[in-house]
Parts: sequence; C-alpha cells; structure tokens
Amino acid sequence: MPEKYRNTGVSSLWADVNMPGRQLDSFLEGPVFDAQGNLFVTDIPFGRVFRISPQGHWDLVAQWDGEPNGMKFLNPGQLLVTDYRNGLVVLDIQSGQVRPFMERRNSESFKGVNDLVFDSRGNLYFTDQGQTGLHDPTGRVYRLAPDGRLDMLLGNVPSPNGVVLSNDERFLFVAATRGNCVWRMPLMADGSVSKAGQFFTSYGPSGPDGLAMDEIGRLLVANPGLAYVWVLSPRAEPEEVLVGPTGSSITNLAFGGADRKILFCTDSTHGNIMRIEMTVAGTPLNQNK
Repeated sequence: MPEKYRNTGVSSLWADVNMPGRQLDSFLEGPVFDAQGNLFVTDIPFGRVFRISPQGHWDLVAQWDGEPNGMKFLNPGQLLVTDYRNGLVVLDIQSGQVRPFMERRNSESFKGVNDLVFDSRGNLYFTDQGQTGLHDPTGRVYRLAPDGRLDMLLGNVPSPNGVVLSNDERFLFVAATRGNCVWRMPLMADGSVSKAGQFFTSYGPSGPDGLAMDEIGRLLVANPGLAYVWVLSPRAEPEEVLVGPTGSSITNLAFGGADRKILFCTDSTHGNIMRIEMTVAGTPLNQNK
C-alpha cells in the first residue's frame, strides 16, 4: 500500500477490539478481480475499498462509516460487500456510493458479517462471524435465494469466516477461525443441509481465514497465524504449503492473471499484496444472476 494511504497514528474501534496492542495503519481483506484484471481490496478498520491496476497502481474507490470485509461482484459496476458494522451493502464502483442491501434479519442485527460467495443459480452464501469463538460457538452461515428468502444453514460455528463452494456446488466449505479448522457442509437437493463435518484441522494462534478453490478441486486456505496458504486435495491432504515472510499475516486470497494461475494474497499485518505463480488455475467466480 502506498504511504499516502497508510493511516499512521489513526485509531480505530475495530482495530482496538480485534487487534489489541497493535498499531494498524490498514488491514487489507476481501480480494476480488474484475474482468479487466483490476484487484479490489477492502481496508476493514478505516472503511475503505481500493482498486489496484494490473500495473500496481492504487486508487481509493470509496470510504464510508463502515468496516468492509469480503466482496463479490453483483455486476460489472457494483460490488456486494460484507460490512461488519452495516450488514450487506452495495458499492457502486463508478460513483463510490454505498447503499444498504440487507442490514438485518427479521429486525435483528447480524453479529458481524464476514465473507460471501454466489453459486451458479444466484444463491448467496455468507458468514456472520461477530465475536464468536469456542467460548460462544454461535456464528452463523446464511443462504439468500434470488427470490429474497433467507435461510440460516448453520448457527453453531466458532467464528465462521471465509466461504467457498466445491466446483460441482454440492458442498460449501466454511473456515471456522477460532476452531482452527475448515467445515464441509453438504448441500442437499431440497435446499437443506446435512451432516456438516470438520474437513481440515490446522494449528497455531489464528486459524483458517479466506478460502479459494482451484479447477481440479483443491481447496486453498489462508492461515494468518502461520503465514501459510494450505493447498489441500479433495481428501484434505496438504499437497503444497505456501509460506509467507516471517511476521506476515495471510488473511485472504484470490486467483488473477490472464489465465487465473497467479494467486494473490493479502498480508494484513503489513498492508501488502503478495503473489505466487501456481500450476493450476483458480475456479472462476460466479456473479449474481
């Protein structure tokens, strides 16, 4: 991140609560690419979204009184953003304007939404993490159908975070950060869920965060406490372990480049974007229909 965008010496309530004792000038998350190869990222504590060109030039797209985290495109001109403070919001990229999309469920506020993914039918899956953990395993996973129906699929996750679908859309993977694991949830034909299980177990001070899928069905798991990206086979066996620099915090990841074989990762500790060439392309993301 260029120095002109670093909020040195500026306090943030989100940072004080979630990163106590650390001086943060940013906390990057939510990487997603547009069709032109621009990378969009959020800055949670300071309510910002940036666009990074293929040449590495940074632009501030928007700033508002919120705590944006995950993002996916609704259409080429709009991003759907999980805002910890405001629920689901829509960002118009051209104007920088933000409007509510879903602030509450049945008049009850969300705990603190975190990440999201669309399936090919336009269903939206998103996590509601808040301050949940092993002390309070009440984090939620929701599905919002195109007709507006909202279903709670899980309500007992210790800190649900990143979320991604299997390539055949039969399973939903959810990072349970404070459980230091990834859950695998079968999606049944009638829309229900059944026999959710623990797919992968990690270790260390901060568990799995952002997730991605590649074209041969491998699950990529950002693990900030270890500065790792686990590359897991469909049997949850680590086929590769990508290791970041000492002291980095790899929170999320997205495939980019002309052939989607470059993996880009947010290093939230230092406000940097890291990249690595992969041998397998990432699975293309669905947009809302």
